Amino acid sequence: MGEKKQVKEQLAEGFRTLMLEYPFEKITIKMITDKAGLMRPTFYNHFADKYEVLEWICREELFNGADLLLKNKMPDAAMQFLFTKLEKEREFYLRAIKTEGQNGFEQIFCENTQRVLQEAFELYAGEGKSGAGIFTAAGIAQYYAQGLTFIIKEWFHKGLTLSGEEMAKNYRILISHSLVDIVEQIM
Repeated sequence: MGEKKQVKEQLAEGFRTLMLEYPFEKITIKMITDKAGLMRPTFYNHFADKYEVLEWICREELFNGADLLLKNKMPDAAMQFLFTKLEKEREFYLRAIKTEGQNGFEQIFCENTQRVLQEAFELYAGEGKSGAGIFTAAGIAQYYAQGLTFIIKEWFHKGLTLSGEEMAKNYRILISHSLVDIVEQIM
């Protein structure tokens, strides 16, 4: 198990390095395996394609940490973690965010955010509590995941003009206050 994860990490690191040098569309499996110092068939023992590598990196770097914080009922720390990690790895994520379409960054980010939030909501709600209609853990998680994905995309498109810490603070205000409060506090 440890060796398999180590090979995945090598492939992911090779991919990450290439993302800083080439557009996503130009990166091939051969380039990834050459950069990782592995044979091409090894790639397919661990990943189906380069989109899966991108998702694995996002899950490992962003969502596993946020998930752990949310499960320990630390939502503010989870948001701070996400924004500061994205800021710290800005060069990689500036390029990753440009991958579009099915399996692109937006879909990867939104689906993983929704999964993590839904698990946290179900954990927080406890036994016997569930919403009705669209106000279930899944529906609410989807709503917030789409909103956070939009915020992240806009933050990157505007050149990360605010720090990760400032983004986390403003996002906290956005999700915890009324529209009137938001206009007064952020705008």
